[in-house]
Amino acid sequence: MEPLTEKQIRASFVNCTKGEAARLRLPLDFTELPWKDLDFLGWVDPGAPLRAHLVLPREDGRPLGISLRVPSVGRTSVVKSSLCQICLTGHASSGVTLLAAPLAGARGREGNTVGTYICADLACPLYVRGKRQPRLRAGRYEESLTLDERLTRMSENLDAFVARVTGT
Repeated sequence: MEPLTEKQIRASFVNCTKGEAARLRLPLDFTELPWKDLDFLGWVDPGAPLRAHLVLPREDGRPLGISLRVPSVGRTSVVKSSLCQICLTGHASSGVTLLAAPLAGARGREGNTVGTYICADLACPLYVRGKRQPRLRAGRYEESLTLDERLTRMSENLDAFVARVTGT
């Protein structure tokens, strides 16, 4: 992913108001992000921990931002491990969370959302590349896919979720 400016990020959001995009806080380590290892930028808002954000590069060169809601209460089930639906990384149950995205446009203003289970720290690209390790007691799942195939799968899964949010 090419590095983005704060202005590009704020202008990219399709499912929140301009005011909400102006108020969001960038990741605390924004100036030190490993852009070359990112296929998308994802973070939990440091100023509003029940908000998260994804910004993806698009083919037209303009980024696309999605605002997400983080659940306000923890899970009460006894699930020992969970699988991210974007990168398919296995985590201890606290490493994956259900994030809900308001739909873009009028449907979102009416309160309609879609959700997906995703790495709680939104660091899917780093997990796929092996730059970050999940805290899964049973260890990593072994896959026969190449890194390029896993990155393609992650991008396709994320694109499918974004298509549900944007209605495209």
